[in-house]
Amino acid sequence: MKSHAKVVVIGGGVVGCSVLFHLARHGWTDIVLLERDELTSGSTWHAAGGMHTINGDPNVAKLQKYTISLYKEIEELSGQATGVHLTGGVLLAATEARLDWLRGVVAKGRYLGIDLEEISPDEAADLMPLLDPKQFVGAVRNKEDGHLDPSGVTHAYAKAARKLGAEVERFTKVEDIVRRADGLWRVITNKGEVVAEHVVNAGGLWAREVGRMVGLELPVLAMEHMYLITEDMPEVAAWNQKTGTEIIHAVDFDGELYLRQERGGMLMGTYEKANKPWSEFQTPWNFGHELLEPDIDRIAPSLEVGFRHFPAFQNTGIKQIINGPFTFAPDGNPLVGPVRGLPGFWVACGVMAGFSQGGGVGLALSNWMIEGDPGADIWAMDVSRYGDWATMAYTNAKVRENYSRRFSIRFPNEELPAGRPLKTTPVYDLLSAKGAQWGVAYGLEVPLWYAPDGVKDEFSWRRSSDFEHVAKEVKTVRTSVGLSEISSFAKYRVTGEGAAAWLDRLLACKLPKPGRMTLAPMLKEDGRLIGDFSLANLGDSNRDNGNWFVASSGIAEQYHMRWFEAHLPQDGSVMIEALGAKLTGLSIAGPKARDVLARATRADVSNAAFPFMAIRKMDIGMAPCLVGRVSYTGDLGYEIWVAPEYQRAVYQTLMAAGEDFGIGLFGARALNALRLEKNYGSWAREYRPIYGPLEAGLDRFVAYGKETDFIGKQAALAERQQGGKLRLRAFVVDAADAEIIGDEPIWFDGAVRGWVTSGGYAHHSETSVAMGYLPKEIADEADGFEIELLGKRYRARMQPTPLFDANLERMRG
Repeated sequence: MKSHAKVVVIGGGVVGCSVLFHLARHGWTDIVLLERDELTSGSTWHAAGGMHTINGDPNVAKLQKYTISLYKEIEELSGQATGVHLTGGVLLAATEARLDWLRGVVAKGRYLGIDLEEISPDEAADLMPLLDPKQFVGAVRNKEDGHLDPSGVTHAYAKAARKLGAEVERFTKVEDIVRRADGLWRVITNKGEVVAEHVVNAGGLWAREVGRMVGLELPVLAMEHMYLITEDMPEVAAWNQKTGTEIIHAVDFDGELYLRQERGGMLMGTYEKANKPWSEFQTPWNFGHELLEPDIDRIAPSLEVGFRHFPAFQNTGIKQIINGPFTFAPDGNPLVGPVRGLPGFWVACGVMAGFSQGGGVGLALSNWMIEGDPGADIWAMDVSRYGDWATMAYTNAKVRENYSRRFSIRFPNEELPAGRPLKTTPVYDLLSAKGAQWGVAYGLEVPLWYAPDGVKDEFSWRRSSDFEHVAKEVKTVRTSVGLSEISSFAKYRVTGEGAAAWLDRLLACKLPKPGRMTLAPMLKEDGRLIGDFSLANLGDSNRDNGNWFVASSGIAEQYHMRWFEAHLPQDGSVMIEALGAKLTGLSIAGPKARDVLARATRADVSNAAFPFMAIRKMDIGMAPCLVGRVSYTGDLGYEIWVAPEYQRAVYQTLMAAGEDFGIGLFGARALNALRLEKNYGSWAREYRPIYGPLEAGLDRFVAYGKETDFIGKQAALAERQQGGKLRLRAFVVDAADAEIIGDEPIWFDGAVRGWVTSGGYAHHSETSVAMGYLPKEIADEADGFEIELLGKRYRARMQPTPLFDANLERMRG
């Protein structure tokens, strides 16, 4: 075993071997994979081996499509058979709600290049003869489903990597990982140690244990997962003989089942409600090629449905039940990327669907390590989406919930209850008493809307029980004044004598003067957006300019802190702190907002004294606050930041001050309706690291002419000169009883040309609105657009100017 390497990959399952292969294919050959036992010894060897392209996140679906297309290449390069069977498959709907969901899947496939087709139950039965069409209301055909040999694929990755110069060390157990003073890593094994520049934790079942070696508690948990293999079935033999093909895959979502042919019989797996974690606190190091004791009683309810939906199973015996552990993250997606505060330490774990996602994970991580960027938008897999609030107990609760809902519908207005409430603000009980219906963002409870007694969310693809009540909240803001809780925003304090110069280099905007704010795009080296912030200069022009306040999307706090810290100067001249729960927020907005604020403070808040985008400290009631004149509603408004011990007092002061002006509460759903009629984008929807500032409509905030060579400047200038490829546009949509929510295709002249990033109903303007990206060549066409929703196409008219306050009179007045 070598004593030094550029990269050490820990874990010889399909994910670790994929990472090794992709690094070698990119040209990094001074790399070694360490496996404590034989390759595939964790979850890989007993996997059912299915593969599919469907995923709730379109960007992950792209990587899954790449993974499947990769198998031919690694088979040819390695000479190792992968056992790939591209049989195709059917996705089955037993309810109309499920069929609506499948129609959305088909729609996404149109712009992702995934060949999907809605078919009838009878057509599904013609393709998959074991199902009873009377049990279903519809189906979707997917030509890219299939299965493979898990061991063959893993060894193909490993052999291909070896041919490209990588090394694999089996029966080499990692016992500790220590960071040296020079930043290199000592990977200590039972056979000696390797000093490496980079370490990749692809430990699978042991990812937690590997993470703990560097002080990291990863939010992953192993679950017992069962599938059965039947005796040979005459129906299978008859089909094989008649068609010369295998029986295709089937996913019966409402039965919580997946099926495929296995030799002369069938394989049936289930994600049962009565699930069971495995080795909740620590994975035993001596676990290897073993299976767990089957528990057929636990999966019996699912099997009963399966035998009803697929009657041929009633006449065959069960040859074997496989029960083995697989790891999951709380939301079911992988954990991939660099770990904040541990330079050179990377993770690629929690990859439950390893044979659908393993290739994409390896590609993204190798790009990230070599090029400094994953080369794709992998936010749904980024390890930074979780903070320290994702404890072991939280992870246990959410993983069990996710497992039990693996094949369940997640409606657009549905909030999942497990692991909540966890983080709350001081006004949580006060807002709950007013009927707050809660969602969650980065672990924090967020009020979505306010329900009268006896009214709650009714989960649906269509307009639901919240519709009229959200409309009332919007009306309150637009006609008088509304108050919202905004603590879910990420807040940062930047200080130090080098702060101004650092921010000028980090952000693409012109820095604001003391007492002023601005919108601040942040770019990567390739000129793409990695953040959008509001930046406030809190410095005293008579003393210093080294006190800055930054606010942005709360879900990206860890993501942005990782970027900030990686770019901090080494001389200690700049300090940055994520304020988190140390600072809470309230916002008031609407034409009476100034009247309310004036009644609550002794400060002069007239337009002349406190203009748009000003920020200052002032007392509200008895509480010291930081107040900025800005509002995401697009109306006259103020954001009020206050230490948590004062939030209740500030809330009560504002509500009392607003009583004569008709003040009311509004939540996140009303805010979405308000921002849409202003054409305001949001992080992780309109603003993502695959779009440039010109494409996203943020170029007006980029100071192309400032002397500072800010990160991404040359690439942004090139985009500006060449025009980019896309344009963000807003549409008014002739929708009926359901709303655009995001990821729907945009049609133009009979072809899919773009995609929706977000949408909703703009209650004040009484119309459905969508935002999305189009090729620049058609982005200024006035008509000819349609947006597909629940299997139908609706006329969409370009809305180049905001529906509300297009001249900025309310916001600036």
